[in-house]
Amino acid sequence: MNILFLCVANSARSQMAVGLAKSMLGQGHNIQSAGSIPSGEIHPNAVIAMDEIGIDIRDQFSKSTDDLDKDFIDNLDFAITLCAEEVCPVLPTKAKSLHWMNEDPANSSYNKKQLSASFSLTRENLYKLLKKFIIENT
Repeated sequence: MNILFLCVANSARSQMAVGLAKSMLGQGHNIQSAGSIPSGEIHPNAVIAMDEIGIDIRDQFSKSTDDLDKDFIDNLDFAITLCAEEVCPVLPTKAKSLHWMNEDPANSSYNKKQLSASFSLTRENLYKLLKKFIIENT
């Protein structure tokens, strides 16, 4: 199965979703992420939130939808957007499109404790959505 997770900055939600999906689905699936306006880095709190459950996403990187391999896009099974308040990226593809609304956990007005809680909540939301997705699609 080829799965693409999309958000705007490709620094938090989509990166966490990739880590979770790879862990839950295992080998044999091509799971990637991208953003319409990539930040160029993985948010440090995304790494911390995933470390808390034993998933290391340090080898992932923030990238644009333009950086995705054409063969991957042409053979995409699912394109899953994770945006809430922003305009989500859209790709011209035959893949089944799903939208999992998740607010951006990287809120600049949050203090350290609120930021940590926000990333943990996003991780748990993504876990529940992926669990349902796996039941329905495998």
